[in-house]
Amino acid sequence: MNNEEQPSEPQAPKENSLASSLGQNAKLSQNADGGIDVIASVGGMRGILETVIPGFVFVMVYALSRELSWALVASIGLGVIFMIVRLINKSTLVQAASGLIGILICAFAARSSGEAKDYYVPGFFIGAGYLMALVISILIKWPLAGVLFGFIRNEGTEWRQQPGRLRRYAIATWIIIAVFIARLAVQLPMYFADNVVALGLARALMGVPLYAAGLWFAWLVSRPAIEKS
Repeated sequence: MNNEEQPSEPQAPKENSLASSLGQNAKLSQNADGGIDVIASVGGMRGILETVIPGFVFVMVYALSRELSWALVASIGLGVIFMIVRLINKSTLVQAASGLIGILICAFAARSSGEAKDYYVPGFFIGAGYLMALVISILIKWPLAGVLFGFIRNEGTEWRQQPGRLRRYAIATWIIIAVFIARLAVQLPMYFADNVVALGLARALMGVPLYAAGLWFAWLVSRPAIEKS
């Protein structure tokens, strides 16, 4: 009796599974022309408003009143309104509450120190965390732009076997890194100079709008080369 074992099919590395999971959950979208839908990819108009307006209102109320408590109440109140609207529209509780939780963390930082500028401190740590993750992804040859864009381009993780594609995705990831570096380079001096109004305005302008621009440029840079027939 022949007891030879049949060779088993090679299993995909855990890294590939993790990359595929990240790509599937990234919520990046393409438009009808096959390009990246930047607005949808950053959360749509609702997501942009929910991200930008609470911080903008916080700094405006503080600039006019010089009262930290009023500014915090205005910011948290907007977060509550946004959460209620999402619940009415049948979003999950996690989706609805995520924005409010972020606002509460920022408010807690400012209230704990009594300094309005500390409302923006959690954002510095989050940005630094993303920056480190992006740099590490390049060093281990899993540039995050490739993980995200490769999925919606139907490249899976095959692009890692092509030096040209790997290089393009590394460059695209450096573009996104540049966004986070620019934020820290501009905003940290404002923080240490106690310029709360300028910091708040810079955070609003360099938040979603700058990230969306970086995402779009990274997409263009990492496009596959068009083969000539």
